Amino acid sequence: MSDPNAYVILIGPTPDGGYGAWAPDLPGCIALGDTVEETEREMREAIAFHLAGLREDGLPLPAPTTISATVSVAAA
Repeated sequence: MSDPNAYVILIGPTPDGGYGAWAPDLPGCIALGDTVEETEREMREAIAFHLAGLREDGLPLPAPTTISATVSVAAA
């Protein structure tokens, strides 16, 4: 069973050699870092900041609904 308070984040390389992350359930919530670990750490802070801003504005907090999976495919 998944954590009802856990948001899926996606991390990928940026053109400058760093990494970027975003949360599909939190539009506009992004983070950048030089390493995957730094990017994940920055994203945790970004999510906390994003949710605090929604609370402050009296807006509802989006429920985590994105499901992640990893698939492998044979090379052509």
